[in-house]
Amino acid sequence: MPFQKVQPEKLSTAVTRQIELLILRGILRPGERLPAERELADRLGVSRPSLREAISDLQDKGLLTSKAGSGIYVADVLGSAFSDALVKLFANHDEAVFDYISFRRDMEGLAAERAARLASDTDLKVIQTIFNKMEGAHSKRNPDDEAQLDADFHLSIIEASHNVIMLHMMRSMYQLLREGVFYNRKMMFKQRTTRDTLLTQHRAINNALQSRDAEGARRAVEAHLDYVRTTLQDLNKSERNERVAQQRFQHEQSR
Repeated sequence: MPFQKVQPEKLSTAVTRQIELLILRGILRPGERLPAERELADRLGVSRPSLREAISDLQDKGLLTSKAGSGIYVADVLGSAFSDALVKLFANHDEAVFDYISFRRDMEGLAAERAARLASDTDLKVIQTIFNKMEGAHSKRNPDDEAQLDADFHLSIIEASHNVIMLHMMRSMYQLLREGVFYNRKMMFKQRTTRDTLLTQHRAINNALQSRDAEGARRAVEAHLDYVRTTLQDLNKSERNERVAQQRFQHEQSR
């Protein structure tokens, strides 16, 4: 018969599995610091030696990392998604920028559709809270906070779609975006008319999600990213025109 005796599970193994699931589900994020050892052991209801054994196992797996005098952190598990050479290649070619937007359009449209159907009420509260913060940041002259919240808003939708593969893949893509690999998001928010349009588009996405309108949420995301693509194309064209104008001006001055 294929049955085997049930073996009691070590406490450290249960701790390891719990922390793994928190990382897998995106609840513990790369760079996030774990609570101090005593506090974490109390929260988990285990002894400190059992916790240390689990932490050591997770460090061996590359999921946690220690910083001298600072504590234990979730490792930068996203950093290995793309090689340094490929990241540099992305940064140096406009083709990658527009392929990235097309990829986001497809993936985020699907994520919004899934979120409208599968998100819990709490997921939708998270999305609503971030959108409310976007509205609050919109009145500020400096667009940095609104640009940051833009990324948080989109990632909250992906989290609410409850697909862990999509979650980690898109977090990796957004990390590159935050680092300016694809384009400078802050440029999108410099003009007031563009900022107004972007907020209106995010409101449409949020309204569709809160109404659990799956098709409407997908269409709103697709319309938003179509606008992002067109705006970036216009910005690139404007920059090229300015370079040509400067050449003409310099030439005229030298005559």
